[in-house]
Amino acid sequence: MKKVRLGMIGCGRISKNHFEAVAQIPEAEFVACADIIEDKAKAAAELYKIPNSYKDYHEMLEKEKLDLVCICSPSGMHPQMGMDVAAHKVNVLTEKPMGINIDGADKLIQACDRNGVELFVVKQNRLNSTMQLLKRAVDKERFGRIYLAQSNVFWTRPQSYYDQEKWRGTWEFDGGAFMNQASHYVDAIYWLLGNVDSVMATTATMARHIEAEDTGCAILNFRSGIIATLNVTMLTYPKNFEGSITILGEKGTVKVGGFAVNKIEKWEFEDYDDDDRIANETAYQPPNVYGFGHNPYYRNVVDVLLGKAKPSTNGRDGRKSVEIIQAIYLSAKTGKRVSLPL
Repeated sequence: MKKVRLGMIGCGRISKNHFEAVAQIPEAEFVACADIIEDKAKAAAELYKIPNSYKDYHEMLEKEKLDLVCICSPSGMHPQMGMDVAAHKVNVLTEKPMGINIDGADKLIQACDRNGVELFVVKQNRLNSTMQLLKRAVDKERFGRIYLAQSNVFWTRPQSYYDQEKWRGTWEFDGGAFMNQASHYVDAIYWLLGNVDSVMATTATMARHIEAEDTGCAILNFRSGIIATLNVTMLTYPKNFEGSITILGEKGTVKVGGFAVNKIEKWEFEDYDDDDRIANETAYQPPNVYGFGHNPYYRNVVDVLLGKAKPSTNGRDGRKSVEIIQAIYLSAKTGKRVSLPL
């Protein structure tokens, strides 16, 4: 059996989810990993039984025969690293967000197109069982006309979290609560409800000593007429409280909550559907805010590379949330409504 050979750039906090997800897929394996902090790469290689580790990812790209490279470095580095990988005619998988602005996202998309390689952007929350049910309800038009939607990301990131890594909370490499922690929720709102027409937002850095925001609110006006609000803070006491999406329509009301859209808290429609029975049984307790979505996400990626499936998310899909968040930041900076596309 031909195995998909993977390499990893960046062996920090999120890489664990990638290593563990791939370990459950017989047709794929990590054969190399790289991190600028050499001890991190060596530790990951030892823990996950990866044959080779590197300090310089360029060396890894030169020496290894790879089918896919996963990029789990600071967000601001994703585009350039992805472009370097694509230049070696290797497929690219990048953690969210794919860049901290649409210029970087566009350059990465163009590099992958030019080199004829796939570009995957991790959107694992879409694959949560709760979110799949909600998406089906929207696609079946069970809500009738959707009037209002709301997403809350009420989490905690103490100062020690930002102090652990110098890049966290910086404009150059990270962005703030919207770009980093809430980007999956921005993606989910777009995925569920369609294209955004305009944005108004306010943000603030209230308690953390960082460049970017730790708190903010945004109003999204959709082309379909739906109004949505997005409320985000990293200052919730004393721990992560809620990561939720609520949709209110003429024939249905749903709230998917828990601390990471892992629990259906409200599910009510005018007309019965077999999904109603499933919805009442669907809840799970993820080990952290990342949930269990990395495994089915990688299952799709591997199937695409083996010619068995189409990508569930690609670079153009990943670009949408970057554009919406950039519009949120622009509105917060100028105090004005910002129209999309930018």
